[in-house]
Amino acid sequence: MQHGAVVAGYVEEGAARQGDPAIMMTAMVAMWWLAFSVVAASANKNIYGLRRAADEVRQLGQYTLLRKIGEGGVGMVYEASHAMLRRPTAVKLLKPANIDEQSIARFEEEVRATAELQHPNTVTVFDYGRTPDGVFYYAMELVRGGTLTRLIETDGPMRPARVLSILHQMASGLAGAHAAGLIHRDVKPDNVLLTPVAGHGEVAKLVDFGLVRREATGPGITMEGSIVGTPQYLAPETIRGEGADARSDIYALGGVGFFLLTGEHVFNAKTIVEVCSMHLTAEPDAPSARLGKALPAGLDELIVRLLAKSPDDRPASALEVQAALEAIDGFGDWTPEDARRWWTELGPDVMAATGEAAGSASTKALAIDLGRRT
Repeated sequence: MQHGAVVAGYVEEGAARQGDPAIMMTAMVAMWWLAFSVVAASANKNIYGLRRAADEVRQLGQYTLLRKIGEGGVGMVYEASHAMLRRPTAVKLLKPANIDEQSIARFEEEVRATAELQHPNTVTVFDYGRTPDGVFYYAMELVRGGTLTRLIETDGPMRPARVLSILHQMASGLAGAHAAGLIHRDVKPDNVLLTPVAGHGEVAKLVDFGLVRREATGPGITMEGSIVGTPQYLAPETIRGEGADARSDIYALGGVGFFLLTGEHVFNAKTIVEVCSMHLTAEPDAPSARLGKALPAGLDELIVRLLAKSPDDRPASALEVQAALEAIDGFGDWTPEDARRWWTELGPDVMAATGEAAGSASTKALAIDLGRRT
């Protein structure tokens, strides 16, 4: 006899003999047991389904996903290994919750834009595809190191010579993107990875071209009437809805430089609206004033120039930024040996955090509705 029939028998008998406490108690226990069995069976089925899904996602075509190393608004990034090539790889998956036409279009644009760039200061894309069950992904080089945010969290503000080196590399990567007609639009410390390279010190790599747009194609793939980017690094013209060009990335580069020198954002406020308002109207502090100590001659002036309210008052190109950095006292003083010592001492702390989701709550990229900024 099946469990339901047994319980039904107990209930029927209990109903017929309501005066017998023993029968009524037995019927009650039987009902509780049946309910527990149903819930347990359902839970087991769900657990089996979750385990099966996890097993399936760990194998993505020729790639075996090993562990999650980052997560953004649109996708998740996993460390992975290719079945044949055995090379370390990072695989980015489009989140299931983001499977809509706009997200897919943006994801595909990110893949194509990143794949076009062959530059030592941007990540290299290896592969792109969609699984039979509809999971969008692309595979890229795995960068072992940490975000600039993580480096500041680990060791505080950086030495000026190191900041000059990192900004120079970032400007080089942006120059390559801009030459290809691509505007990053989300340059920030979370989107720059620093990795130690034996014999060469360390290399900065721009990542996450998820908000990229092509310079000749209007506003890009965004919601109508909205701006996209990270509030702490949004250029004034972007906030005003005038669109972004190469000089908007240069503004954000100035914000990154300020952050590396001081350990703080240029503008801090309680709300996104207040931060955006400060980008529009407030003059930035000189980094040395915020830091409370002198910096090499010309460095304050360059950072403040990069943060100019008007795009016309900023350097016209990333190449011009590189030339300006090279002219500052201390450029080239951060040596491969300095980098080796730093990574030997503090690298393990930085890399131990690579399994955490990338990006802090205060620096997430957002789409901000221009009509609802109150």
